[in-house]
Amino acid sequence: MSPTDEPDLLALLKSLRVWDTELPAFDPGSAPAEPLPLFVEWFAAAVAAGQPEPHTPSLATTDGAGRPDVRTVMLHGADAAGFHFASHAGSAKGRQLAARPYAALGFYWPVQGRQVRVRGPVRTASAEVAYADLHARSTGALASALVGHQSEPLSSVEELARASDAAWERAQREPDAAAPTWTAYELAPEEVEFFQGNARRRHVRLSYRLTANTWTKQLLWP
Repeated sequence: MSPTDEPDLLALLKSLRVWDTELPAFDPGSAPAEPLPLFVEWFAAAVAAGQPEPHTPSLATTDGAGRPDVRTVMLHGADAAGFHFASHAGSAKGRQLAARPYAALGFYWPVQGRQVRVRGPVRTASAEVAYADLHARSTGALASALVGHQSEPLSSVEELARASDAAWERAQREPDAAAPTWTAYELAPEEVEFFQGNARRRHVRLSYRLTANTWTKQLLWP
């Protein structure tokens, strides 16, 4: 591809429009006293609105030197204990959470112009919880977990294909197989922010903060 055939990034960026659709209203005065019911309400609304993969937030962590990292994960649940996700203990995120057990989740649902940001300490659930989590999912999820080696250097795509084929065969043969490094995590929220976009940029931001086991709400300037 010659330089003249390369896409013009700046032109592409200027051509894009945000929220060229009717966005829902959000009255922060009617928000519940705690953030979880509002999260569930917004999540259900995102699903009903056809938002692709609304259950895949960005997870931000830091390593032992304080350097940030981020990736997309799958939400496995949210309840009074916190927001649940899982990974291998030896993965980059697993090592970072072991060194600094504090993280943030960022949900973005553009079909409704909504974001939810969550921050708090992360704890490791029991091995029994991790096992149940893994085996409540698909054969593909089990096969992926059985492959292991997440975040480790890979010599070739052929090596990955061989390992994946072997893991799929085992997952189908042994649906109860254990993946010892598979770890379930719980992020216990201390701060949760709900952002409702507005086409005129009058965005509504409502922040919840947990202090002494009590949630307080605060509006923020957009």
